[in-house]
Amino acid sequence: MIEKTSAEYREVIVTCKSLFEKKTRDYGTAWRILRLPSITDQIFIKAQRIRSIQEKGKQKVDDPINDEFIGIINYCIMALMQMRLEHNSSLELTFEELEPIYDNVVNDTFELLQQKNHDYGEAWREMRVTSITDIILMKLLRVKQIEDNQGKTLISEGVKANYQDMINYSVFAMILSKT
Repeated sequence: MIEKTSAEYREVIVTCKSLFEKKTRDYGTAWRILRLPSITDQIFIKAQRIRSIQEKGKQKVDDPINDEFIGIINYCIMALMQMRLEHNSSLELTFEELEPIYDNVVNDTFELLQQKNHDYGEAWREMRVTSITDIILMKLLRVKQIEDNQGKTLISEGVKANYQDMINYSVFAMILSKT
């Protein structure tokens, strides 16, 4: 089952990375101007739209829900890249400069998934996509609280782990939406 998850995970990430590359070539790296709380708010908007559509059972804008999950994944990756590029003051970076950082963030996040998947036995496959949406929103509220506390926590994991979890849950939602 883990090999199936690996293949499905990589398939979702290929889609996300392709979109990230195209947008980087179209817009450059304008997102580099965003502070982490602004990226968190962008993720929140996407997750809130998903929940709103799930609750209402219909939507008025034709953008598919899976596109919002792709957005969550890419914004979380951007946040993790921003953290790594903290000391790089250059706002404009090429896709070729960003690609290895993108891949590294994805690899670190996938490694976390494999560790958790081992311990939890792929319990996510039995979850509802609506529950996954709620968990993403909960993690966003946690990140906002940590950001409001200037990154200080007493016992909790930091923002990095929460961004990684949101990536993994979004990938799960996309996989489950296919079945």
